[in-house]
Amino acid sequence: MSVAEAMRAQAFAKTPPPPYYAVIFSSRRTDGDRGYAEAADAMLRLAAQQPGFIGVESARGEDGVGITVSYWSDEAAIAAWRAHAQHALVREHGRTHWYEHFEVRIARVERAYAGPVLESP
Repeated sequence: MSVAEAMRAQAFAKTPPPPYYAVIFSSRRTDGDRGYAEAADAMLRLAAQQPGFIGVESARGEDGVGITVSYWSDEAAIAAWRAHAQHALVREHGRTHWYEHFEVRIARVERAYAGPVLESP
């Protein structure tokens, strides 16, 4: 199982106690794959190798709108990932080929908690 497959199967990132940082990438995809899935898997594998990477959660609706949240130890780790040459190339390709629109937000996580998963009757 690849790193990307393992992270997707997990559904929720295993984050440490706060504080840590979240990069929230919201996007609307263009039609067609055009190499998107392969590039996304490659970027996930690459991000997982970067110092400060904690995990990722991602979902995309049938309407093409998706949200990916990556978690990082600090702002320096986020800046290093943004400056990574291969990530920069793929990011630029995404702007011109894969996304109709996107927004990036960076937030410091101050509190985090979870609850039980309730079973349906």
